[in-house]
Amino acid sequence: MSEYRVVEHIADKNAQKKEFTVMAIDFHEPSYIRIRTEFLPKVGSFLEVQGDKAFQDEREIGTVIETKRAEDVRVNLHYDVKYTGGYSMDGKTIYLDEHFPPFFKVEGKEVSTVESIGLHHELPEKWMSDNGYEYPYAHEIATGIEKMYVESIGVTWKGYCSEVDRNLRNVYSRTLKKSPPSLDLAPYLYCRDREALKEIRQSENQGIHPL
Repeated sequence: MSEYRVVEHIADKNAQKKEFTVMAIDFHEPSYIRIRTEFLPKVGSFLEVQGDKAFQDEREIGTVIETKRAEDVRVNLHYDVKYTGGYSMDGKTIYLDEHFPPFFKVEGKEVSTVESIGLHHELPEKWMSDNGYEYPYAHEIATGIEKMYVESIGVTWKGYCSEVDRNLRNVYSRTLKKSPPSLDLAPYLYCRDREALKEIRQSENQGIHPL
């Protein structure tokens, strides 16, 4: 069985009986599910999934109605991304800035930023955003998933963030030259980052996009 952490639930107001839609994420092998259930599991609790059935404490509680997996997306490292990481409008591509290292050492361990930032932050953030959650909340959930992943490989969150911040300064100091043509602009629009939006549009107009 796969194990998922509950990140959100909402009541189905149109259902004839009391029902909920529950969103949960597996941070080991990033995947996202929505289940329909009459049982309300606590946010932060864990579910097990086998086929299209969801269980908690060995009790069947609902049916999986949607599944999204990291294996269905690709990570592109060949563009400039102002916030270091981003995603395409259709959610099929995760972008990491080409100047940000794909690996770095933290506390003697090698950390893949493709995994930590790309698949354990940007991807869950996009999954949540696509289900109607505003950027700040989606970002908060994604940061929690990223933290769980980092700590699961034996690295402290403090040490990891220190190394990320050190490399972010290099990325933030650069002017965009080649932005992804299908970049989802929701984070920039929410933050009202006019300078970043201006750079993105200018680099898109120049048509500088690698194949």
